[in-house]
Amino acid sequence: MPLVNVMVNGRAYTIACDEGEEEYLKGLAAQVDAKAREVLGSVGQVGDARMMLMAALLIADEHQDMTAKLAAGAQAASDSSGEKQSLHLRAEAAESAAADALESAAKRLEDIAARLAHA
Repeated sequence: MPLVNVMVNGRAYTIACDEGEEEYLKGLAAQVDAKAREVLGSVGQVGDARMMLMAALLIADEHQDMTAKLAAGAQAASDSSGEKQSLHLRAEAAESAAADALESAAKRLEDIAARLAHA
């Protein structure tokens, strides 16, 4: 299992990860570091534990917001798909009704033509 060195808030941490996930883990650590710097910039030095908690809460808030936006987008896509399906079904019904009307009109014309032929 590989070990990865990452920096968060100016401190080095060594973390184990699965093979091939080293760069991904470094990217995650960079995001945590950015949030930690954001906390430091807005509230100043509050201690490592509190600063990391606040950074984690900011990340969790962003995650929650993105999850809600994705859910809303998925719902809108589902609604749109349902509307398209409904329109498709109505178009098929209208097409069927038009075909029935055309067939009925053709039958009446054939009947009229047959009566005229016998007259």
